[in-house]
Amino acid sequence: MSLFDSLREASGPGVAVELAADHVSAARLDVRSHAPVVTVHAAEPLPAGALVPSLTAANVQNRQVVLSALERVLERTGSPRRVGLVVPVLVAKVSLVRFEHVPTRTADLDQVVRWQVRKTAPFPIDDAQVSYVRGLKAADGQEFVVSLARRSVVEEYEGLCAAAGAHAGIVDLATFNVINAALAAAPPASADSDWLLVNVAADYASIAILRGTHLIFFRNRATDGEGTLADVVHQTTMYYEDRLQGTGFARAFLTGATGANARQNADADELRRSLQDRLQRPIETIDASRAAALTDRISASPALLDTLAPLVGLLVRGREAA
Repeated sequence: MSLFDSLREASGPGVAVELAADHVSAARLDVRSHAPVVTVHAAEPLPAGALVPSLTAANVQNRQVVLSALERVLERTGSPRRVGLVVPVLVAKVSLVRFEHVPTRTADLDQVVRWQVRKTAPFPIDDAQVSYVRGLKAADGQEFVVSLARRSVVEEYEGLCAAAGAHAGIVDLATFNVINAALAAAPPASADSDWLLVNVAADYASIAILRGTHLIFFRNRATDGEGTLADVVHQTTMYYEDRLQGTGFARAFLTGATGANARQNADADELRRSLQDRLQRPIETIDASRAAALTDRISASPALLDTLAPLVGLLVRGREAA
């Protein structure tokens, strides 16, 4: 059983793998002249229904198809024995919890965190894998970012890696590692600088607000949810201003929306324009190559940079950005 990590708490491995609903991808990171470089990238598409991310149900619907794709990308990245694993946000429930008094003993803190999140867990807390990191320190207490996943679901993903000959030493959420990539590529101007991230995947979209390096808001929305994504972002900005004492975003990022065909790109452009109109500021992309340079063999298209963002985010954890 690996640790279900969150938000820059552990150093990244040499190879990262992402298992998503529509693809399997991997990247290898080397250090050259004290700077991180992505030397290899590989990706394989998955047919619809082979992997269906879920918080409560089995995720791997066609194990052989997913395993074969994983084996191919691992072979192309050097057949690593240890990897960091990026999984869809839909497999976890992310909460922000605040404690006025924080226990000094780790065991006591573990207990109170689990007690807090058990109230809203969709399954028995004894079946859960819980991870947390310290968030923003406020006048009325210490905030924690807590991730809760069903242990059997995490084991499905770890089992795929094991069957392909690789141990998943870190398991983490896709959007958290997109945040890591953004922090490495474009650090916030100050500790109280607020910024927005909208991360779009095939089957969900995550909206995150950070104050400096601390997550202060997180919402995940399935693709088939009510309302448009732009409407949800607008609701989020209203909440940010009313409840989080927000004074405006210094930056706003949209990632994951670039597709491989003209229709997908047109949809991404429409979403970007809509968000820009709503937020009244430019919408930026996350350039993963600013967090880790790309070797000359890798051509950095917008679609590739979107695919690389969660992988690079995991790979640069605990490292100096280039």
